[in-house]
Amino acid sequence: MTIKNRILLMGLASVLLPATVVAKTVEISSPDGEITVAINDDNGPSYQINFNNQPAITSSKLGMRFKKAQALGEGFSIKNVQQSQSNSTWQLPWGEREHVVDHHNELVVTFSAERKTANHFKVRFRVFNDGIGFRYEVPKQAGLAGNIEIIDELTEFAIKQPEKATAWWIPARGWNRYEYVYNTTDVESVDRAHTPFTFKLDSGVHISIHEAALVDYAGMTLDQQRPGVLKADLTPWSDGILVKTTANFKTPWRTVQISKDAVGLLNSDIILNLNEPSKLEDTSWIEPGKYVGIWWGMHIGENTWGSGATHGATTSETKRYMDFAAEYGFDGVLVEGWNHGWDDDWYANGDIFNFTKPYDDFDIKAVSEHGLAKGVRLIGHHETSGSVTNYRNQIEDAFALYEKHGVRQVKTGYVADGGNIKRVDENGITRKEWHDGQFMAGEYLHSVTEAAKHKISINTHEPIKDTGLRRTYPNWIAREGARGQEFNAWGTPPNPPEHAAILPFTRMLAGPMDFTPGIFDLGFNGLGDKSNRPQTTLAKQLALYVVLYSPIQMAADLPRNYLAKMDAFQFIRDVPTDWQESKAIAGEVGDYVVFARQERNGDDWFVGALTDEAARSVTVKLDFLDANKRYQAQIYRDGKNAEWKNNPYEMIIENKEVNAKDVLTLPLATSGGAAIRFKALN
Repeated sequence: MTIKNRILLMGLASVLLPATVVAKTVEISSPDGEITVAINDDNGPSYQINFNNQPAITSSKLGMRFKKAQALGEGFSIKNVQQSQSNSTWQLPWGEREHVVDHHNELVVTFSAERKTANHFKVRFRVFNDGIGFRYEVPKQAGLAGNIEIIDELTEFAIKQPEKATAWWIPARGWNRYEYVYNTTDVESVDRAHTPFTFKLDSGVHISIHEAALVDYAGMTLDQQRPGVLKADLTPWSDGILVKTTANFKTPWRTVQISKDAVGLLNSDIILNLNEPSKLEDTSWIEPGKYVGIWWGMHIGENTWGSGATHGATTSETKRYMDFAAEYGFDGVLVEGWNHGWDDDWYANGDIFNFTKPYDDFDIKAVSEHGLAKGVRLIGHHETSGSVTNYRNQIEDAFALYEKHGVRQVKTGYVADGGNIKRVDENGITRKEWHDGQFMAGEYLHSVTEAAKHKISINTHEPIKDTGLRRTYPNWIAREGARGQEFNAWGTPPNPPEHAAILPFTRMLAGPMDFTPGIFDLGFNGLGDKSNRPQTTLAKQLALYVVLYSPIQMAADLPRNYLAKMDAFQFIRDVPTDWQESKAIAGEVGDYVVFARQERNGDDWFVGALTDEAARSVTVKLDFLDANKRYQAQIYRDGKNAEWKNNPYEMIIENKEVNAKDVLTLPLATSGGAAIRFKALN
């Protein structure tokens, strides 16, 4: 092979490049050839991504800096390249689909510098048909041995013509963690943003930047330091260090999902594919399903978490919910506020929460036995109020108690302002950390691995962002990590109509979200647009069960509100939470979205469609259905005069026979929706 300034890799296993070449570029493409990554060493390591022969990410720096060792970056050149390919299929124990295809080309680039210490590192690139992932791999070497402190990651994501690109984003390093209303701006107006960070180029190409397999590392946010150049901005420890690690370390994958349109982003599996296979040999005890709970009543002020006359978590109330769950086919009942520590200002009670001591009016043994006799499990709850040392000290006893009473799922909470997580160090000194820093990345994962020892799954609220670790730890069954339904009870403002049409293209690209849909009393604070309430129609609340994926879905409203609308409630009873296949059919970010999903190990399909504040009609081709079957389409859609502000309840429920050749037109009201069950007839 002749070495030139540009080296195209086609079928090469490993190539050692001579140091005499002044500047080199190596390239690798996706299996379908539409995405190409060019790695260059001119003026230091960099990369560029082209999509259909047009720049998607322009020349962007690579490298990192350390507190004591020499930096990796400027002055380094490409020394060695190794290429490989992979095309395999693996199985999800639960998820959006049962079988996931992992088809990628891989290139490992070794950069080196002519110096005695800290003189080489690798960047591993994997290129899929729907985007790329890359990570740093830094071996043990002179100058990088023992304990290592990273003070900067130089990774960039450079965007051409940022003033013409539209971005959907939430601010990072803020007091409210990830729970913000999404901004829709040009890229040039972005300051510091969380990932997934989604944007549309002037050409119409859609891109989302995120990360995968975040383990023992700081979460990555994006900081726009120069127009169009988004730099990796890792969340620091309380002492300012970004990452504390040891020799021979690997970073999380930095991911760039790319599609010609918005819908393509929704059908990507890159984040899962870049995580390691399951570390749990037996996953049979992990149970997707639907639940109700003693929860919404506290948010709308009918009950309290703390003890007293209006305490929600009582033995009698829990049994009543369990009876309701058993009668209508729900698997569990979430109970918040059952344990000591909720009285007075529970936001500040992190140090006094006791995770094994119930209030006097809550008999955990009695309620567990009552539920199990009816086939309903108690769903546990641990609120830490950000005092994670207090939680860690009790976590073994807390999970053991739940295991004793047949609990299989626990919702954990970390309600504390960003940067206000309380860590007590080895010297007894209190430190304040961020939810998405390296310390908390470890704490969240610790809760999941400890729970697995007791056959318990974890649903994390106020979490660190999802990066696909549910593949490696399948008992990490859901997270929050965005504005959920509770903001519609007391948020200022509540979630706007476009919120649910943005989430699939942003937060949901990371993984399942426990949004808690299904509010049927849409006027508990009065109708109109001036009060805190869900700014949706009733049909849109049903559509959320299909559009916003979670393997555990809550019917979040009070039982009496479901009993008052049993016809609409039927869809919640019917819709599964575990899927054989999922397909995004149509949508534009912030405008509307349509999903189709097939039930796991079954023939029925379900469709959810929803829109923003604009009424519209969407056309749905039914070619995803089995061509050899007929189906009864059970349709729940907005009525002719429905609109979210003053007439949210008007809904048409109709049945019609369809097959794979048919097309449905669904009229959606303002902030409206449609939900359909396609029941196989033969």
